[in-house]
Amino acid sequence: MKRGTSGINALVAIDKPCGMTSHDVVMRVRRACAERRVGHAGTLDPDASGLLVVGVGQGTRLMGLLTAHDKVYEASVAFGSETDTDDAQGTVTRSCAVPARLGEPAVASVVVASLVGKGLQVPPAYSAISVNGKRSYELARAGEAPELAPRPFEVLQATLLGVRYEGETLVWDVRLHVSKGTYVRAIARDLGRSLGCAAHLCALRRCASGNVSLEDALSLEELEAGTERLLSRALDPVVALGLPVRRLDDEQALRVAQGQRLPRGGLPAGTRVALVHGTRLVGVWGVKDGRLCCEVNFPQGIEGVRP
Repeated sequence: MKRGTSGINALVAIDKPCGMTSHDVVMRVRRACAERRVGHAGTLDPDASGLLVVGVGQGTRLMGLLTAHDKVYEASVAFGSETDTDDAQGTVTRSCAVPARLGEPAVASVVVASLVGKGLQVPPAYSAISVNGKRSYELARAGEAPELAPRPFEVLQATLLGVRYEGETLVWDVRLHVSKGTYVRAIARDLGRSLGCAAHLCALRRCASGNVSLEDALSLEELEAGTERLLSRALDPVVALGLPVRRLDDEQALRVAQGQRLPRGGLPAGTRVALVHGTRLVGVWGVKDGRLCCEVNFPQGIEGVRP
């Protein structure tokens, strides 16, 4: 076994607490598993909490596939001010009076429901988008105003959870199901503007990513209880990917390991499938030129496939 490898190849869901970066969580998983190959899918800001999907060992090779999934968040939007970061950690850039009607749950419910649909949003200046070779947040911290082009996004579901006050500040608690790449901070900012007011995000918790939810997640304390606990709660990689399954016998598994093409089995062109041998995911293959061809193989297999 290579130095710094544990033999664990799996996906795990972690409930990230506020105050930690996503990289902090990766480091905790590395120490808990004695494994250097650890990565995460979909960064969470330090002040956000909730679901972070982590790959261990060969599970890291699934990260690029998992970031394409839609997400569900519970968010709190504070009215009355905008900030340069579009969240509570930034400096207030604009303040205004909040119309009294926004404190009425019936009004808030209608407004939140109207968020459903497709549109364009300008990402927050404090984001990791590259602008002329530099991260947007680096330019913003240097006092520059990065020009970011609007990007498409979609709100698939939007529900008002409650209307409340924190001191004199009006806050809406909402649940949002959004497409990949959507900035909830930008939704909060633009919501305030659309109501002739100002707003920013004051709390965020990720509840689901694709087929993985917080119910599947380990706390950091559970993570550090030992690798047996971690493996018993490993995610089913096939469910996490949301792909159709092709189960392989021993002979087919050997052919897959050698990269030999397989019959498409009636699958339409462009289809991706998860190849499973026993209880392990051994590859993600796609239909091309009438055959199943390798996109990525996992020689050791990713653990956790359920019957």
